[in-house]
Amino acid sequence: MRALPARRIASTALSATLLIGLAAPAAVAVDAYSARERSVQAAAHAPVPGADALLAQVKGLGNLGTVLTPVTDLLNAVLGADNGQLSADQATKLGDAVKDAIAKVTAAAPAAPAVPAAPAVPAVPAVPAAPALPAVPALPGLPTTKSGGDVEADDAKAQAQAPADLTADALAALQKAVTTLLAAVTSGDVSQVVPAVTGVLTGLVNVLAATLLGGGLPAPSLPGLPALPALPAAPALPVAPPALPALPTS
Repeated sequence: MRALPARRIASTALSATLLIGLAAPAAVAVDAYSARERSVQAAAHAPVPGADALLAQVKGLGNLGTVLTPVTDLLNAVLGADNGQLSADQATKLGDAVKDAIAKVTAAAPAAPAVPAAPAVPAVPAVPAAPALPAVPALPGLPTTKSGGDVEADDAKAQAQAPADLTADALAALQKAVTTLLAAVTSGDVSQVVPAVTGVLTGLVNVLAATLLGGGLPAPSLPGLPALPALPAAPALPVAPPALPALPTS
């Protein structure tokens, strides 16, 4: 009678061993499948190479829509009104929409990077005084036409200005033009409306140009578009100055 419980215990242990043996490969297979699935999901969610720069360009284009819609709403209302005049409430409502859009785009614009301070220049050791040189004849003056040095200085200034600064300046000028337009459409003087509308259109075009040209977007490739004008050639420099006289021998 005592052998029966022992056989039952052995049978139970054998069954448990068989269950563990069958379940272990299945568990390993499930873990391997989960690992492969996680790997596939991670690869599917990997960002596109260069996505950050492309997202910045897309965001710049989105900012155009943010500003474009309220400004065109204002212009449509003015040009459709009797003598271009709006009520004070309507002008305030349309003007606030433009102001809020410009403030939203300005707040989202990246700040220009700070320019690092120049390193200190080491002191130059003193050198013995050299004998005085004879006077050198004056060089002929360079031409001061706008196509010469002034153009090069303007180009250098334009290149030094960051794209974010260009967009910020364009948005500020647009806000100023909108303020002028709001004053014109509530003044009762129809003669002020057309110049003010033209100023807003010009400011809006400047915002578009600053975004498209300064935002690193791809160059347009539509056939038939005119090429950008070339910069004017710099004037020829004068002939070489006369040679300096030889130093006196000691």
